[in-house]
Amino acid sequence: MFQKTIKNKIVISGKGLHTGHFIKMQLLPAPVNTGIKFKRTDINNQPCVKADINNVFETNRRTVLKENEIQIETVEHLLAAVFSSSINNLIIELNGPEIPILDGSSKLFVDKIDEVGVIDQSEKKNQVEIPNYFKVENKEDNSKIEFYPHNKLEIEVNISYQSDVLRKQKAKMENLADFKKNIASARTFCFLHELDYLLNNNLIQGGDIDNGIVFVEEDTNIKKLGKLADLLPYGLEKIKKGVFLDKRMHFENEQAKHKLLDLIGDIALAGFEIRGKIIAKKPGHKINAMFTKKLIQLTKKCKIDMKKKPLMDRDDIKKILPHREPFLFIDEIRDLEENRVTGIKYVTKDEYYFKGHFPGSPVMPGVLQIEAMAQTGGILALNSVPDPENYLTYFMKIDKVKFKQKVEPNCTLVFKLHLLSPIRRGICHMQAQAYINDQIVTEAELMAKIVKEKK
Repeated sequence: MFQKTIKNKIVISGKGLHTGHFIKMQLLPAPVNTGIKFKRTDINNQPCVKADINNVFETNRRTVLKENEIQIETVEHLLAAVFSSSINNLIIELNGPEIPILDGSSKLFVDKIDEVGVIDQSEKKNQVEIPNYFKVENKEDNSKIEFYPHNKLEIEVNISYQSDVLRKQKAKMENLADFKKNIASARTFCFLHELDYLLNNNLIQGGDIDNGIVFVEEDTNIKKLGKLADLLPYGLEKIKKGVFLDKRMHFENEQAKHKLLDLIGDIALAGFEIRGKIIAKKPGHKINAMFTKKLIQLTKKCKIDMKKKPLMDRDDIKKILPHREPFLFIDEIRDLEENRVTGIKYVTKDEYYFKGHFPGSPVMPGVLQIEAMAQTGGILALNSVPDPENYLTYFMKIDKVKFKQKVEPNCTLVFKLHLLSPIRRGICHMQAQAYINDQIVTEAELMAKIVKEKK
């Protein structure tokens, strides 16, 4: 998959929800490896702030980025649109400190990106595999986000406010392509009783009835609202319990969908494509940032140090697998845990199959790449028994195979496999990827069974 940027400039103007500043914003195409950057055109030298989780400065009701004392507020709705459009490189020019709130959703951002279109660039995008389950929790508000390895991005969000006007909700996104139709138009929301606190803490200075949904938990006399009454329509005397001004919902679970939208905008700050199933309970910007930082930590942990001695060499592998030359296709095991394995194949110009596949244009056959993956997976499967030398591993199923790039001589193939479910009755279900220089060249789901050899 190649990096992407937008085809043409996009111009959007509007008020910032929290600062109240009227902002003119331009989205501009950017060269490969630029990343997503915000440029403050209202400041001398037009400094940039990178969309990076390490630049998160504040998470109270919105995500604020800060770099070299320059701030950009409320970035999450725009970043959700950018991430869902698979954009990797973008310059976002602003003449103020905050992204326009518009209607409180990502819809206009997504629509504008669709209008101009997105183009492939000359270099591959950064793809990262997180092979293990993990979770982050915030005991202050009882929020939790869990991550499960998966072959695509899926997100589930559950919210509960213990309120009879906003009951428990759940939202799911099973594919990033669903964002535009099913998530993007979900609007931001709050409770009427929160607005006074927000105003007194210099937030929602640009808030009005058009940029969000307000829930009212009891009938309220307008005279009791003080400064807050100035934000409400003239002539209103009483606010009744329910949804303020009886606004119609875009979805019956719009609030859970908006929390899912916010989560996407915040995990976009990881800076890479994410594959996995994410289940969030009561998410908010604080725990979203905690989760994204954990993602970054785990990707660094998963990188292979090829200078270190391997966990197993070919002789060690032969003590576990029955395969022998010329049909042993893995040279080393670099990592082995209960639910994952990393294997290495050094593809040299002297491989016997290159003589016929193809003369003059040698390419490693795809079926042999799958076989090498399976042998690596065999090490993982046999790691579950105390006497692996007494077992054989048999293929049961190969699914969702994709060959994304040719494998030619003089390269190092890195095979990463992890369990999609626990091994039961000897059946092992695995997600497998083959990499060259951190780029996925082949991927598949494999199912195998380990059987004790009769002697």
